[in-house]
Amino acid sequence: MGQMDRGTLHRALRLYLIADTSLVPGGELLDAVAAAVRGGVSIVQLRAKRQTAREQLDLARALASVCHAHAVPFVVNDRVDVALAAGADGVHVGHIGVDDLPPDDARRMLGADAIVGVSVNSGAEAKEAERRGASYVSGGPMYLTRTKLDAGEPIGPALIAELRAATTLPVVAIGGIEARHVRELLDAGATGVCVASGILRAADRGAAARAYVANMEVV
Repeated sequence: MGQMDRGTLHRALRLYLIADTSLVPGGELLDAVAAAVRGGVSIVQLRAKRQTAREQLDLARALASVCHAHAVPFVVNDRVDVALAAGADGVHVGHIGVDDLPPDDARRMLGADAIVGVSVNSGAEAKEAERRGASYVSGGPMYLTRTKLDAGEPIGPALIAELRAATTLPVVAIGGIEARHVRELLDAGATGVCVASGILRAADRGAAARAYVANMEVV
């Protein structure tokens, strides 16, 4: 989608959908994501931990097409090679120094215009992510989540305030977020919220996305 200025990135990160194949089978994922995007999702990440590289690539290419048709950025979780081959707009990597490729190496592979997100759990980690070329950081879990079983204990909005004070990067809240939580997270300093089951497990994914968007509006 080309280079993205900071204002455009901030708007893109407002309602962030994780298209997780553990929640919706790959064959249904395209329709689910399309409905969510029509409802107001502004960026999509593919998380396909159980799929082979080939399966991930096929899914990523199809999702990139859906997202780009709606002018919505698309990124891939962890797999820089899949993101590159699929023509994705970037990648989201895990905590620096753990298992995933570091953000500066991911950017070196994907290019200066790529979106490179990093998971962090502290202000110090956020500062390191910014130093190493991250586009944004995400922190959580905010609330109890059943989507990512290894996410740890809920931390809550206090983490968002800590990250906001530590970095100039956009800060995305993640983990167990329902539509009713959105306002307090934005008030704590979040640029946007990241959702998986709150949209994907809904009977009407478009309506679920619209509920999150509605709670972002200042009354």
